[in-house]
Amino acid sequence: MSDNINVNSLLNEMAIAIESHSSSHHYTAPLMIGIKTGGAWIAKQLHQKLGYKDPLGVLNIAFYRDDFSTLGMHPEVSPSQLPVDVDDRHIILVDDVLHTGRTIRAAMNEIFDYGRPASITLVVLVDRSGRELPIQADIIGKTMLLNEGEHVKLLGPEPLTLSIDKAGSTGNKITG
Repeated sequence: MSDNINVNSLLNEMAIAIESHSSSHHYTAPLMIGIKTGGAWIAKQLHQKLGYKDPLGVLNIAFYRDDFSTLGMHPEVSPSQLPVDVDDRHIILVDDVLHTGRTIRAAMNEIFDYGRPASITLVVLVDRSGRELPIQADIIGKTMLLNEGEHVKLLGPEPLTLSIDKAGSTGNKITG
């Protein structure tokens, strides 16, 4: 796997893909929402590049996860921030890494608790193997095939870098 992944270049390509997708689907003023933490970092960068007028939304999906007991996760208690109504809005949902699909399922559950969007477009920086749910991204910065026991993680917020961790190691940074 290359250690020369430029996160900023991926973000530029993703912004162009979002513009194209929004134009071809006739979305006017889509609402961008990032999934805390890494997805919110990515969404903040994309939101600025695209010049969206509505404030950026941030979801904390901790209480919507169905796998705390298996992951040993401890939810950080903080509210989501959806500054505008989601009803009949085209949502651009942003996350850092798409793996099992459970984070995205949890995010969509929370969004629907706030209202009924017209559509949801999923944007991810990294798509990796290991899906457990039938969820796929519409816009992908980079697809990675990782070996068993390897994990990719976004580090940031400044600078944004990717790290590949192997079970029992500290990981290799991939700068951006």
